[in-house]
Order: sequence, then structure tokens, then C-alpha cells
Amino acid sequence: MYKLVFENDRVRVLEVTLKAGEKIARHSHPDHFGYVLSEGKLKISKPDGTSIEPELKTGEVVWIAAETHEGENMGETELRVLVVELKEPAPKPKKTKPAAKK
Repeated sequence: MYKLVFENDRVRVLEVTLKAGEKIARHSHPDHFGYVLSEGKLKISKPDGTSIEPELKTGEVVWIAAETHEGENMGETELRVLVVELKEPAPKPKKTKPAAKK
């Protein structure tokens, strides 16, 4: 289901292949994005019971902030997504002080 394509100290790249009806057990990702290699309908369920069912199109890029979820291919065809996980969290914006009045 998961195939490691590339990894270094900053990113991990996985090719995820889900056959029709196949499920992925609950797991976690850091901030990541997916590039859809072959389209399909994916149900993403979160631990709080909420879920989404996006229709993913070939060539589409989807951003997902760090989270825990499980997945299921709700379509009738194989779904393939290239997942790129970022190993470093996004930098927090720097606080700036207001300019001194003259």
C-alpha cells in the first residue's frame, strides 16, 4: 500500500496505492501534501468521528496539515497518490514590535 520513493533529513516521499474498497488503518502524518497520480474518491476519517470524501482528480495537489486519520478508497478504481511529508514544522511568524513614535 505504501512504497517509499525518497527520503532525506527534510522530506519523506511515499507512493500510496489503494485498490477499490481498500482501507488504511489509523495513522499520523506531519504536514504533508499529496499529488494525485490516478483519480478516485477517498474517505478520510478523523479520530473525532468527522470525515470528508473528496473526489481526487489526476494532477491535483492537496495540502493536509499534520493530523491523525484513516482512509478508504470509496471508488471503483485503484487510487494512487504521491505523498510528500515535511519533516520540519512550518516556521512560526516572527513577532514584530511597533515602530517607535517620533
